[in-house]
Amino acid sequence: MKNLVLSVFVIIVALPLFSFYPYKNISHQSLNDVVPQKTMEKIYREIKTPFKYGIVFKHPDSSKYVDSPTIFRENNIWYMTYIVFDGQGYETWLAESNDLLTWKTKGRILSFTKDTWDMNQKAGYLSLIDFNWGGSCSAEKFQDKYWMSFLGGKSEGYEAGVLGVGIASSNTLSNAEEWNRINKPVLSPKDHDARWFENKTIYKSLIIHDRSNHTDHPFIMYYNAKGDTADYESIGMAVSDDMVSWKRFGDNPVITRQKGICGDAQIVKIKDIYVMFYFGAFWKPGAFERFACSYDLVTWTDWNGEDLIASSEDYDETFAHKPWVIKWNGIVYHFYTAVGKQGRVIALATSKNLKK
Repeated sequence: MKNLVLSVFVIIVALPLFSFYPYKNISHQSLNDVVPQKTMEKIYREIKTPFKYGIVFKHPDSSKYVDSPTIFRENNIWYMTYIVFDGQGYETWLAESNDLLTWKTKGRILSFTKDTWDMNQKAGYLSLIDFNWGGSCSAEKFQDKYWMSFLGGKSEGYEAGVLGVGIASSNTLSNAEEWNRINKPVLSPKDHDARWFENKTIYKSLIIHDRSNHTDHPFIMYYNAKGDTADYESIGMAVSDDMVSWKRFGDNPVITRQKGICGDAQIVKIKDIYVMFYFGAFWKPGAFERFACSYDLVTWTDWNGEDLIASSEDYDETFAHKPWVIKWNGIVYHFYTAVGKQGRVIALATSKNLKK
C-alpha cells in the first residue's frame, strides 16, 4: 500500500513537468532531462535585459521593413545580417558597427533573382556562430567557406506561398557581395518525410555546430514551421553531416504551444546549460520574447516566468520579437524586431543602462 501511495504521489508531482509538451504523442522526456526551476531562475537573472535602449537600426526608406537581426564579430568589427521587405518579398542585407549601437548599411548579400525556386524570398541567417555565452561571437568556416541558411520561395508578398530552407555559402563575411546559393531547398514542406507540424510551410532557421555530438551529427538546424493540420508555428529540428544534406530529427516539435507562434530560435550555452531564445505570439496578446533550457539540445524545459522582452514603448507597442542575444564585456545585448509607431525596426535592450 505504501508503494502504491508513493507511486501515485510521484506521478502527480511529475505531471506539471510534462505539461509544456502538448504534442500529438507525449515526449519520452525523463525527470533527469528537466532543467530545475531554480536553475531556470538563475538563467533568467543572467540573461534578462530590463533597460530598453531604443531603436538602433531602421531602413532609410520608411516604406521598407527591416527584420530578424543576426549579430556576429569579424576582425574586431561587429556585423549584422538583416532582412528587408519592400512589398515584393525578402532580401538579405549586411550592416556594420564599432560599438553595437550605431549601425551602417553595407549592402545586399542575397538579392531577388529571376526564374529560381527562391526568386522572391531570400531571408538569410548566418550559420555556425560561436554560441558560447560571452564568447567570440565569430562565425566558423566549414570546408573553407562561411554558411548561411535562408527562408526561400517563389511567391511575391510577405512570407507568401510555399517556403523552404535554402543554403548559401561565401568566402567573405565583411563584404556586401552575393552569396552562392544551392539551386534547390534543402528542406521543404513538400518533402516525403515532412512531419505533421511542418508540411505546409517552413520559416526562419538557425544552424549551430554541436561539438558535443548530442545527435551523432555535427550540425543542428532549428526552424519554425506550420502544418496543414497544425495551423500554428512550432520549432523543430534537423541534422546534417555536411551542411547540404539534411534530415529531420524526431517526430515532434521541440517547442510548441499548439496555437499562435513559437519561432526564430537562437541558441547560447551558459556553462552546462543550453539556452534557446525564441519569440512567442498570439497564444497570449501580442508578440514577446521567451526562452527554454536544455542539457542535450534535444529535450527542452520551457521558462514559465515573465517575458524577456514585451511591448512597452511606442516603437514596439505592436510586436517585440525575433531575438538575437549576446553577452559582450559583461553586458547582455538583446536585439529584437520592434513593430510600432516607427514601422518595423531593430531595437535593443540591455542588462545595463547604457543611456547614463
